[in-house]
Amino acid sequence: MALIRFLITLFTFIGVLASASAVVLTVILILRFPPILIAVGLALLLFQWLLKHHSSFE
Repeated sequence: MALIRFLITLFTFIGVLASASAVVLTVILILRFPPILIAVGLALLLFQWLLKHHSSFE
């Protein structure tokens, strides 16, 4: 039982570490290449518009 709990904790830690490093790498890329920042901003605006447009049908 202790081994399973240890493995779950280990994989959780690895997952959190991998996701944090992915976020840091994404931020570095966005700051390094400004067109990516524009693309991410436009994608977020489009996503927000789609969410508003979709919720008006319900």
